[in-house]
Amino acid sequence: MISTKVSTIAVTRFPVIAYQSGLKAIPRYYSSAPIPQTTSAKQRRRSILDISTQVLEDTDIEKHDDKQFITHPLFPHPKFSQEDCLKVSFEHREPKSLGDRIALRGIQLVRGSFDFVTGYKKPRNEAEEVNGFKGTRYEMTEAKWLTRCIFLESIAGVPGAVAGFIRHLHSLRLLKRDKAWIETLLDEAYNERMHLLTFIKLGQPSIFTRSIIYVGQGVFANLFFLFYLANPKYCHRFVGYLEEEAVSTYTHLVKELDDPNKLAKFKHLKIPTIAVQYWPELTEESSFKDLILRIRADEAKHREVNHTLANLNQNADRNPFALQIKDIEQPQPENGLKVTQGKGWDRDDLIL
Repeated sequence: MISTKVSTIAVTRFPVIAYQSGLKAIPRYYSSAPIPQTTSAKQRRRSILDISTQVLEDTDIEKHDDKQFITHPLFPHPKFSQEDCLKVSFEHREPKSLGDRIALRGIQLVRGSFDFVTGYKKPRNEAEEVNGFKGTRYEMTEAKWLTRCIFLESIAGVPGAVAGFIRHLHSLRLLKRDKAWIETLLDEAYNERMHLLTFIKLGQPSIFTRSIIYVGQGVFANLFFLFYLANPKYCHRFVGYLEEEAVSTYTHLVKELDDPNKLAKFKHLKIPTIAVQYWPELTEESSFKDLILRIRADEAKHREVNHTLANLNQNADRNPFALQIKDIEQPQPENGLKVTQGKGWDRDDLIL
């Protein structure tokens, strides 16, 4: 008789046969308790309240690329040089009226709630920038950054579409032109949606995140619709302050990308094809940082546009960003980054 000995392996709910020398086979039941192991990102996302976004690998990014029925952008993106994108910085317009202060307090309330839900805290000094709140719920990982960016862009794409729709109906109802406001507002909404479509090619949000976006859009879109009917001037001021916060967020992200000890997954992340097709300067070799620099520049432009529109007569003035006047010495707004006013253009400085 040949003596054999087989190591036992615990299998949940099934008997394991143990053979020993000179003994008959005896079924033994082993504990069904799970073996301690490191929880993977995919397993963590199974929690119903998990808001983290699963960062895709390069092969998955290629798999999710759109390969059929590709159309050209409805609003072609202007060219932003790398030098101009690097110059973009956070700028804050101090409130000058009661309406400005209400708009600012409103965006601070929204920002505070958003920060709490996504576990984000804006660094207040150099020490917090360097340490990155390491070991706390405010430490930003690649998954948390994608969640924040996706949620931010899902909200930022609403105002331009709603305002453009209302002004479109206004033009039809009153049988007159809109003086080119509609085009710029729809361009802004389209641009924000392209940001969102780019980010969801890089990561898959959790069900809980999608639920928050679903509810948040319903609430925000309807409130913004009603407020824009009542007072479009301060709605544009509100969006101007919203874009200030977006520039602040992306500036923080750029700083973390520059840190060799942070966000390792983003360092060599392949940008999706949709980004290469939309931003004329980007190529397949462009980095994730190159992409974020252009998204930040877009947000800075929206900041400038909305603060400027809030300074204008909502019914009588033309949109100065829709038509660039040539052969004049006085600086005027443009769609690029060469001539900008981060806090908005004063009405007295514009040829309207």
